[in-house]
Amino acid sequence: MTDASPNAFHYDLMAAALRYLEDHAEDNPSLDQVAAAIGMSPAHFQRVFSQWVGVSPKRYQQYLALDHAKTLLRDRFTVLDATYEAGMSSPGRLHDLFVRWEAMSPGAYAAKGAGLTISYGFFDTPFGEALAMGTDRGLCGLAFTAETGRDAAMADMQSRWPEAAYVPNPSAIEHWVRAAFGEGGEAQLLMIGAPFQIKVWEALLTIPTGHVTTYGEIARVIGAPKAVRAVGTAVGRNPISWLIPCHRAMRKSGGLGGYHWGLPVKRAMLAWESARVEAAE
Repeated sequence: MTDASPNAFHYDLMAAALRYLEDHAEDNPSLDQVAAAIGMSPAHFQRVFSQWVGVSPKRYQQYLALDHAKTLLRDRFTVLDATYEAGMSSPGRLHDLFVRWEAMSPGAYAAKGAGLTISYGFFDTPFGEALAMGTDRGLCGLAFTAETGRDAAMADMQSRWPEAAYVPNPSAIEHWVRAAFGEGGEAQLLMIGAPFQIKVWEALLTIPTGHVTTYGEIARVIGAPKAVRAVGTAVGRNPISWLIPCHRAMRKSGGLGGYHWGLPVKRAMLAWESARVEAAE
């Protein structure tokens, strides 16, 4: 996802900075070290990072701390009833992003993707490389490869719809991927899953940006309060990470819980969203 515009240039640099900060979170790198790692002067880096992310690099590093999860649960916990019952997604989507979505019928899901042609490609994102997949009806997959590698991510996604035909065609879905990470337009989703999974993913879509909820709260709001473990499994099987925000689901204790594509990715997503919310307040 690159072009010659200054915005795209800064997008790539800031994405690299976010990944560097996450990879070196335990070392607490200085402003000079991060700037040098991405080839910028400290003053220029500080200015561009603060404009692009919304807070200073030092403040962003605080969001990467492990105890930030407990702070989120205490200060930005969301009760889902109102938005879920209204059938609405979050009113505060990042970058005024509008997400349209539809779910595949149970019968079509049972066919394991038979008759579907799924285009795919690999794209740079603020959270590392992502494997994106989509049909002519919308994105159906978004996986992050930093922890798993390309081959494992591809095998994982293909195993969900084993009868589909997969075609390397990134240009067919690039506009939706760009929209997913704030480069304009709208992202259209096609959710392919079992009925229980779809209910869980619908609930995830109601969690506002910068807020979190718990697996137990999701179980309660979908009418299955004793199915916390099953909810956790459905959250982990979310095929469209980031856009269906499974990274906003946490344990009741304040622990991050699991994340299918690696906890460093989840932590970076929560930190990035917290920074944007703070900047908007």
